[in-house]
Amino acid sequence: MSSITDQIHRQQNPMAENDQANRIQPTDDIPEREDEGLPLDGCGGAELFRGHTGVTYRDYLVLPGFIDFHPSEVHLETNLTRNIQLKYPIVASPMDTVTEDRMAIAMALLGGIGIIHYNNKVEEQARLVEKVKRFKNGFIIDPIVLSPDHSIADLYRIKEKYGFSGIPITEDGTRNSRLIGIVTNRDVDLEKDLDIKLRDVMTRDLIVANDGMDLTEANAILKESKKGKLPIVNKSGQLVALICRSDIKKHKEFPHASKDSLKRLRVGAAVSTQLESRERLEELIKVGVDVVVIDSAQGNSRYQIELIQFLKKNYPEIDVIGGNVVTADQCANLIRAGADALRIGMGPGSICITQDTMAVGRAQATAVYHTARYARRYGIPVIADGGIANIGDIANALAIGASTTMMGSMFAGTHEAPGEYYYENGVRLKRYRGMASLEAMEAGGKKRYFSEDQSIKVAQGVTGSVVDKGSMFSFVPYLMQGLRLSFQDMGVRDIQQLHRKLADGTLRFERRTVSAQAQGSVHGLYSYSSPSMAPA
Repeated sequence: MSSITDQIHRQQNPMAENDQANRIQPTDDIPEREDEGLPLDGCGGAELFRGHTGVTYRDYLVLPGFIDFHPSEVHLETNLTRNIQLKYPIVASPMDTVTEDRMAIAMALLGGIGIIHYNNKVEEQARLVEKVKRFKNGFIIDPIVLSPDHSIADLYRIKEKYGFSGIPITEDGTRNSRLIGIVTNRDVDLEKDLDIKLRDVMTRDLIVANDGMDLTEANAILKESKKGKLPIVNKSGQLVALICRSDIKKHKEFPHASKDSLKRLRVGAAVSTQLESRERLEELIKVGVDVVVIDSAQGNSRYQIELIQFLKKNYPEIDVIGGNVVTADQCANLIRAGADALRIGMGPGSICITQDTMAVGRAQATAVYHTARYARRYGIPVIADGGIANIGDIANALAIGASTTMMGSMFAGTHEAPGEYYYENGVRLKRYRGMASLEAMEAGGKKRYFSEDQSIKVAQGVTGSVVDKGSMFSFVPYLMQGLRLSFQDMGVRDIQQLHRKLADGTLRFERRTVSAQAQGSVHGLYSYSSPSMAPA
C-alpha cells in the first residue's frame, strides 16, 4: 500500500510516477517503522548515550510524538522511592537556603516533597520536621506573638518583615504563656506615637476556639464572629494556632497533596554518614519523618553502606534514599545495601564546583540515563539531582529514566525558601549557597564531604544569589503545566509510558550541536523581554 505522502505527490504531479530517473532511490541503511515502512528519525536512548562523551540536558532534544489528547489528560504521578508515590515529580533539595518547614509544607501541599537539611542541631531539624507533620491547611501553627510590654514600633517592624500586623499578645511574649489579647491594624492605625505599649491598645475581648477543632468548625466560628482572626487555644489558655479571615479566602483544598496514611503531609530529612546521624535518625523518626536522604557528595562509601544497613535493620518502615551516585557500579553497592531510591548527580548544580575542583563527577544526563537503566532492573527509582534550570530540563531528565527531579536553585528564590530578600541594582534577590561552599561548611555542610575533622577546607561550592520567583503556590503550578505541555508534544500521557517508550526504543532523541542549541533559544533580536518564570 502506498503511503499518504506518495498519494499526495501523485495528485500534485501526475507525470512524476513515470519519471523514475528523477526519483530518489531507496536505501537500506535507514531504520524503518515496521507498520508503515517509514524512516525512523533520530535515535533511541541507548544510541544517544553510547560512547564515552558526557551529555547534558541541553545536548539533545526529544523528537515529537503523536498528539491525540489534551494536556489535562497528562498525569504526572511517580515514585519517589519503592514505597512512596508523589503526584508530581518534584523534590526540594536539602540545602539550608532551600528547604526548611515552609518549603516542605508548600511542596507537600502541591504534590511533591521537601527534604529538610541538617545544617542545624538535631533538635532543630526534628522541630522543623514536626512542624510539617503537624500542619493543618488553613491553620497557622507557629504564629508570631508579642508581649504587652512591646510597642507599636515592634508591631510595625513585624509588619515590614513578614507582611502582616495582626499579632496575638501573650503574658510573656511566648506561646508558653496564656493568651491575653490581640493587636490588629484597626487598633493602631490612628496612633502616631510608636512608643505606646501594646497593653494600651490591644483588644482584650477575644473570641477563641478550642484546640482539636477542625477547619470547617473554626471557619464557622470566625464567620459568625465578624473578626479578622480566630486564635486556637488549649485548656491552659495557651495559643496553639491562628486562623485568619484573609487566609480563608485564598486557602483552597490541595487535591494533589502528598500525605501519609494518617493524612499528614509527607516530609523527608537529610542525614550525614557521620556517627551523629544515628542520634538524628532516632529523633527524626520520633516526629514522623517519612523518608531519609543520606546526604553525601560521593555516596559509594563504606560509611553509607553501613548506615543504609543500620536503617533497614532498625527502622525497616522508613524508606531511605542513597546517593549521590553517577555510575552503575555505585548504584549496585547501594541497592545491595537496601536503598529504596537513588539520588543522581555529582557536580552539575549551579553553585557546585566539584567537577572543576576535584576533576571527578559525570555529565548529568549521562549519569541519569545509565544509573536509571541499571536501577530499573531492581525496581529502584532514581532522582535527578542538579542541573535543572527550566521546564525543559525537568522533561529531559524524566525522558531518560528519572522518576523525580530534585531542585535547589529553581526554588531558592521563592517566598517559602529560608532567608530574607535584599535588593541589588534594583533587583530583588535571595542568598543561595552550595552546601560545599565555605560558608555552608562552617555551618555544618562539611559533614556531606567527609571533611568535618579537616583543618584545611577545600570548597566545592560557591555562595551567590537568585532572583525572586514569587510564591511556590504560583511557581509549581506553572512548572507542572509546562511539563504537561511537554509530555503532550512527546505524545505520552504519563511518566510510566514515557519510560516504557524509552526502554523499547520508540522514544526518539536527537543530539544538538552548539549552533543548534543557539538557534533553539532566543536569537537575532536587538532586544527582548524575558518571560517571567511564573505568573504574578
